Amino acid sequence: MALLLEHEFKALPADKQIETEPFLEAVAHLPPFFDCLGSPIVYSPVKADLSGNIKKIRAVYESNPAKFKTLQNILEVEKEMHGSAWPKTGATLALLWLKRGLKFIQVLLQSISDGERDEANPNHIRVNAMKAYEIALKKYHGWMLQKLFTGSVYALPYKSDLLKALEKGKEVNEEESLEKIHQFLAKATPILDAIYDMYIKMNAELNYKA
Repeated sequence: MALLLEHEFKALPADKQIETEPFLEAVAHLPPFFDCLGSPIVYSPVKADLSGNIKKIRAVYESNPAKFKTLQNILEVEKEMHGSAWPKTGATLALLWLKRGLKFIQVLLQSISDGERDEANPNHIRVNAMKAYEIALKKYHGWMLQKLFTGSVYALPYKSDLLKALEKGKEVNEEESLEKIHQFLAKATPILDAIYDMYIKMNAELNYKA
């Protein structure tokens, strides 16, 4: 799938140490995913947030590539650098929100890949989008944002239109598109799971609402 496979995630190594540069290269191609969902008033800010957090992490990485070689290094070094302000600062905070945006993409695509759907409207992706929102973002949003996202599902494109958008406008065979989604998820999911585990183990997860 053109957008999703433009630059694939590297396989997760046995020690689960995720190299920063290849990770940033892979995620840099993903913000346009939110253009494929329509409803700019809702998803443009999410896209901008994703892009902004990628830039913040890259700026920290490029300040000292050797010191920040892995995402684990970033959290460890910033914890030492920022003291009591950590993890509410720096690339640690940027990665916290980045992983949530990536989680939304992952759960939405996994739900579509698994065939979850509204049987009365099988070409709609409302069920998939709401599942992704509930899991990835809802508990970090205030009441107004939650209402905005819930209402946005009625403006989502059809599944067939989403798959076409992910292929950058080319006509697609649904079975082939779903296989490409599966290929993307096979690499992306272990990476994302490892990042979530890292935040839990380092007590860096935050639950305040945006």
